[in-house]
Amino acid sequence: MTKTNKLPRELFIRAPAMDDLEAAIKLFAACDIAEWGEAEYTLEDLRADWRSPEIALDSDAWVVFSPVGQLVGYAAVFNRENVRFYADVYVHPEHCGRGIGTHLARLSEARARQLVPKAPSGTRVNLLNTISSVNEAGRRLLEAEAYALTRHFWRMRIEMDGMPPAPEWHNGVAIRTFVPDQDDYATFEAMEETFKDHWGYLPWRFDSFKQGLIEREDFDPNLWFLAMDGDKIAGGALCHSYPDEGWVNILGVRRPWRRQGLGLGLLLHSFREFYQRGQRIVSLGVDSQSQTGATHLYRRAGMQVVRQFDTYEKELRPGKDPSTQ
Repeated sequence: MTKTNKLPRELFIRAPAMDDLEAAIKLFAACDIAEWGEAEYTLEDLRADWRSPEIALDSDAWVVFSPVGQLVGYAAVFNRENVRFYADVYVHPEHCGRGIGTHLARLSEARARQLVPKAPSGTRVNLLNTISSVNEAGRRLLEAEAYALTRHFWRMRIEMDGMPPAPEWHNGVAIRTFVPDQDDYATFEAMEETFKDHWGYLPWRFDSFKQGLIEREDFDPNLWFLAMDGDKIAGGALCHSYPDEGWVNILGVRRPWRRQGLGLGLLLHSFREFYQRGQRIVSLGVDSQSQTGATHLYRRAGMQVVRQFDTYEKELRPGKDPSTQ
């Protein structure tokens, strides 16, 4: 049974609505600035999250308001086929130590446990919560709630002081940009195949892929680069432009085309495009223990680790793990 605690009486909690987007972004920015000195999340990022097929706002998310109407707490649970749940919890730095984080973490767990019976019989079910490595209060909270540290993820970044070298394409491989409505499903399938070798892999739904990455107001198909071998997608770099930096959302090479320099080529091609657009900083996220050697590739390309995020896990039901280990 999940433990509970009460919020201070003067605080008000409810499910979020789309009208809360801007208030939530202000909360996220306050947390990011307190931890890293800069805000990361954008309105379109959060809008995409709230439209995801993996969450129902009326049952899977909560917002906490102060007596003056300031949004001071937020939590959400994202559901991956009822076998893995991802929880996000934010508490405004000026309101820490009041039990808000504990209350939201327990609400998240209680919601996940409600859905455990829907998981396939005999399948292990777990709940993950990722925090920044400098979030000491978050670490204490998760450990007190019986979460175990399971993985470290890195933010890697390059700051370019000149045009990166041009990539070399071999064995008939050519690079082109993504064509909306033509390449949607083929790109999804190719990227899914590349991620089967990643720790914790679970199949991603096409509607989640499309909604989260393509059906955004700030989506730019000219930043999605496909390495083509004839009519087959050998690999891809799916990038996104933010005001202050370029971002590589997904970089993957399918197994038959690995060890041919495609990963490095796609990364350099992405760097060059961002450089030509006037963006000198490019970042990405990566598993620090990547089984495909991604961290070595990124270092070869000139990227450095700038931040670490720690993933904590709680098992909700034992069983056979459905994911890649």
